[in-house]
Amino acid sequence: MRRSMWDEPRPVDPPRRVWRDWVLVGVLAPVALLEGLLRPDLPWRAASIVVAVGLVPTLLWRRTRPLLMLVIAFGVTGLAPLVAGGDTSTYTMAYLLLLPYALVRWGSGREAVAGLVVMLASIGYSTVPARTPLADAVGAFSLMVAVVALGVAFRYRAGARARELDRVKLLERERLARDLHDTVAHHVSAMAIRAQAGLATGTPDAAAESLRVIEAEASRTLKEMRAMVRVLRRNEPGEPPPTGHLADLEQLAEARGGPRVDVELAGDLDGLEPATTAAIYRIAQESVTNARRHARDATRIAIRVTADDTSVRLRVSDDGEPGPAATPGYGLLGMAERAELLGGSFEAGPGDGGWTVSAVLPRAEAAT
Repeated sequence: MRRSMWDEPRPVDPPRRVWRDWVLVGVLAPVALLEGLLRPDLPWRAASIVVAVGLVPTLLWRRTRPLLMLVIAFGVTGLAPLVAGGDTSTYTMAYLLLLPYALVRWGSGREAVAGLVVMLASIGYSTVPARTPLADAVGAFSLMVAVVALGVAFRYRAGARARELDRVKLLERERLARDLHDTVAHHVSAMAIRAQAGLATGTPDAAAESLRVIEAEASRTLKEMRAMVRVLRRNEPGEPPPTGHLADLEQLAEARGGPRVDVELAGDLDGLEPATTAAIYRIAQESVTNARRHARDATRIAIRVTADDTSVRLRVSDDGEPGPAATPGYGLLGMAERAELLGGSFEAGPGDGGWTVSAVLPRAEAAT
């Protein structure tokens, strides 16, 4: 743990000076001057005013140079009594508590440790006889501990928020990757298969039919891509993300070219969560795409969706010969991730005479 604290880096891009810092300095400097001029119990008035006013500018660099500013402040306050011959502290100098806070909030682990050593040495030196009473030194030490603890708490909270933001960004990137892969791969594969069929036939009518199919698939692709872009840009509040519904499964059966696709829906499919229906559609869509691309001699692809009171089951199978075993690609990975995010299960592998994909999803959306 000590090693981890020692190696702790400085936060990325600490805030620079802002207008509030200049206002703070502009207020503290005259306040420190007025206290030095108006307090009747200051034995070393001139030295107290110089120290209190002179250290105010250290607040301007407390985030970018926290250790240096703390060393300057504690060094001056420790040496000033020796030079002046007495105590030079004022009430206004309580602003120096911002320096240890800034050190643990914005400094690195090494800077924080070095600064804490400087503070402890300064407090210990102040307890030398004829200087600060022990009770006052203990009070000052307790106040320093409270300030440091506050800085650590804010640093930890900021770090936790940054980690959570990175996690959310990663999940969003994975979701976009799945949607882009499923959308583009499906429609482009359909266009490629139809183009190959048109070329193999070689007749003008077949070529014209292939072009019509390719144009329809390209239009669907552009429509889904535009929907994704609208969601990403947030230009249209309330615009639902492109997902897919169970009714859209019929479009997979209507696509011409390649094996015939049969869709069967059974059970109570009303009232399903949008995330569940979207996952079912995308998994089925990707499964059909894979079957058309990789299943040799396949003539039929069967999609069956059934539901009961607790779960929804999807099964996609073909009657072709499975292709050679290969490393799972992004399609299988995306399908598995969709099922796992909803608390379901996913399996894919050779079945009876072909390749089979099975997914079981809970009827109610699981908390992720």
